Amino acid sequence: MTYIELTFSPLSDESLQELLSAMLTTIGCDSFFEDQDGFKAYCPLDVYSDTLVNEVLSNEMFASVKLVSAVPLEDKNWNAIWESNYEPVLIDNRCLIRAPFHHDVPTTVEFDLIIEPKMSFGTAHHETTSQMIQLLLNSDVKGCSLLDMGSGTAVLAILARKLGAFPVVAIDNDEWAYNNAIENIKLNETDDIQVELGDADSIGNRKFDVILANINRNILLRDMSFYVKALNKSSRLLISGFYESDLVSIRTSAENSGLRFENYVSNNQWVAALFVKD
Repeated sequence: MTYIELTFSPLSDESLQELLSAMLTTIGCDSFFEDQDGFKAYCPLDVYSDTLVNEVLSNEMFASVKLVSAVPLEDKNWNAIWESNYEPVLIDNRCLIRAPFHHDVPTTVEFDLIIEPKMSFGTAHHETTSQMIQLLLNSDVKGCSLLDMGSGTAVLAILARKLGAFPVVAIDNDEWAYNNAIENIKLNETDDIQVELGDADSIGNRKFDVILANINRNILLRDMSFYVKALNKSSRLLISGFYESDLVSIRTSAENSGLRFENYVSNNQWVAALFVKD
């Protein structure tokens, strides 16, 4: 099958990447990749439409996104090539995140998570997801009620359940991510995770011992009050999706809402932070 490679300007916002991936999927794109040249999407040439791509980019949420190039590629088995370059991720020598087609992998790892990579994000290849996994691996969540807000692939919810958290709720406002989460939960035999389609309003009056939110700076600041309201006393909020330069504003918002800053990890200027509600 012949594909066309669409290269967009670099996107620093993981949430924006997910939204653009979801929209491009609806017009025929079936795989995505990010490198130093920018964010790339691949679409079968026989279904590609300049008009549909321009309609996607006309959405005001993509005002900062530019289509740099659209180049037809040589006819090859691109899916096989993509799979061969899609590497598993091992975090802290404890948690392996891999696709169903990865078979030659370590067998002694403590947590072996299978994530169907229909999304390029939420697979632990991005710093924010891997940092959240690091924080989660070093947190005692056994027996804790846990909410994964903006769950994407549900990789964090799945790991939390395997760490002993229960009940676990995963919420995302994107239907594509919602369906992908359900698929991944089945792949990992964690079927008792409750998956919901919605946003922070969907939390309602429910309370949790732990809330995970790997979203982005603006949504974290906007929804901080929802998270704090939904936390039990002596509970934890683990958040990521923002830069080190944003930590001051995130910390100020959290502390003004009644949370105590505990610690953070950073990598390539991306940050994941832990807050506690005393």
